Amino acid sequence: MRRGAAGPGRLTRTSPADGREGFNRELIAPMILGSILNPVNSSMIAVALVPIGQAFGAPAGQTAWLVSALYLATAIGQPVIGRLVDSYGPRRLYLIGTALVGAAGLLGSFAPTLGVLIATRVLLGFGTSAAYPASMSLTRSEADRTGEKSPAGVLTALAVSNQVVAVIGPTLGGLLIGLGGWHWIFAINVPLSAACLILGARRLPRAPAAEAGGAGPGARIDLAGMVLFAAMLIATLLFLMAPQPGHWHLLLIAALATGGFAVRELRAAQPFIDLRVFGGNAPLMATYLRQVLSFVTSYAFLYGFTQWLEEGRGLSASAAGLVQLPMPLSAVLISVTTGRRPQIRGKLVVGSLCQLAACALMLLLHSDSAIWLLLAVGLAMGAPQGLNGLANQTALYHQADPSRMGSAAGLLRTCTYLGAMIASSADAAFFRHGADTAGLHGLGVFMGAGAVLLTAVTLLDRSLRRPAPAGAALPETTENP
Repeated sequence: MRRGAAGPGRLTRTSPADGREGFNRELIAPMILGSILNPVNSSMIAVALVPIGQAFGAPAGQTAWLVSALYLATAIGQPVIGRLVDSYGPRRLYLIGTALVGAAGLLGSFAPTLGVLIATRVLLGFGTSAAYPASMSLTRSEADRTGEKSPAGVLTALAVSNQVVAVIGPTLGGLLIGLGGWHWIFAINVPLSAACLILGARRLPRAPAAEAGGAGPGARIDLAGMVLFAAMLIATLLFLMAPQPGHWHLLLIAALATGGFAVRELRAAQPFIDLRVFGGNAPLMATYLRQVLSFVTSYAFLYGFTQWLEEGRGLSASAAGLVQLPMPLSAVLISVTTGRRPQIRGKLVVGSLCQLAACALMLLLHSDSAIWLLLAVGLAMGAPQGLNGLANQTALYHQADPSRMGSAAGLLRTCTYLGAMIASSADAAFFRHGADTAGLHGLGVFMGAGAVLLTAVTLLDRSLRRPAPAGAALPETTENP
């Protein structure tokens, strides 16, 4: 080991074959720890919705904003902060973002009202949006420095850590609530933030953005595009949260914002989101649609089933988390065993059929259902978690223009958050009067319809019949359920 020339205090490894310095291993810990902040906060809250609602006397329709607020902030924050990372470098944005996470953790631990708690989730959404684009920027700069086009080991570590944390989130959240109440769901962010700040300050390079391949501080920021993008998402979500005749004006606002956003981005020299990645690429459009459909069902189950376990089945938060343990176990097992296989279509077909099977099992559930049946539902829903996201990611790699891979991958993540927000709205609609069994069955039908549509979109996409070539690299992106 010796110190490298890319920055002070950076330990690198020299390859004995060609004298090149290997990937800086000191970057891995802050990259992984920072990137898991979003999935851990997005999934742990599932088991806290009921106790939070009881603490503030709020129905499920109001507590659903704890979910929607984070995903709305993240859907906007990921591309915005990613653009800032390109302009100002990863270290600065990483430290600012993880500091916001710690502040949000403190605020949430002592929140006096549900409104303050929702504001805390917004702050968490923006704060947790920094580490992932910063990590990918660092990965790219290290790949350029070392000559590795695709540091597969580092990318795999990022992907697996995000997936594992996301699927074990409900179980971890249940344990924390059992130990100290729902406040611990927020308080856990304080030590996580502190660890990120210490590791980030000590290990992340101070190299300017230009060395990382960024656009540099002089790059133009498309503020108009960002504002129109945010207006489009906010208006759409507000309508979905309360789809009533008196709220049709929100759809008009969303439509106007969408039109303005499209015109702006197509004309901008440096657009916030390059809509040209859609041009004439029907297979890529189908992949984005599949991503939305996959995560609508996944997140509707994650939040809806968990709430029903606590209210409809009468389990404690910790017990509800344990009941869902088969889901992460099967997801991780499926992901590990199929991750290196290049087939796309087969994974999506099996994943969508497993979603249908889980939805059918949900219709058999009642307030006195046996524990084994509850475990079976979670087991069935775990397989799609390990198949669909990875398959869509692989499809995008082969369908997108290589010169626009970053924009294409960022939009794939936005589709994930859009699916999560639609799922949250569906949960609020079906559990308007509480997470009862009738609402769960209605949610199961809704999820089943989405799984049927996902199956149809997959089977009709002829481009998926040509499997990815063996040994093809995966795209440099990861997915957070």
